[in-house]
Amino acid sequence: MPRARVISAHRAPDREAVRIARGEGAVLGEADTEWPNFVWATLAQGLGGWMPADIFHLDDLGAATAQQEYDTRELDADPGDVLTVEREHAGWWWAHDAHGRSGWIPARALELIQEN
Repeated sequence: MPRARVISAHRAPDREAVRIARGEGAVLGEADTEWPNFVWATLAQGLGGWMPADIFHLDDLGAATAQQEYDTRELDADPGDVLTVEREHAGWWWAHDAHGRSGWIPARALELIQEN
């Protein structure tokens, strides 16, 4: 898997991470002002989090259904940390650190390492 060096610190927000399963419904709210590809999604249990709008299908009545699983967990990282990056979505990478933790980190906080 590709690796990346952290070039600017990232801290996860101080709120519980939320997971949505494929086929699960959500009520979609406003788009994020900093990350316009993300919307606030509230699940039936009342928990909410920022999720990429493109993971949802909207029916004719505006009901949103997740087309894939998504986890809002973010990864704390400091400049110089080297992470293994798995996949990119909407300007964020799902990454793993040397301590076995994983979560999303913004692509702008990373520099991909070119390996030969």
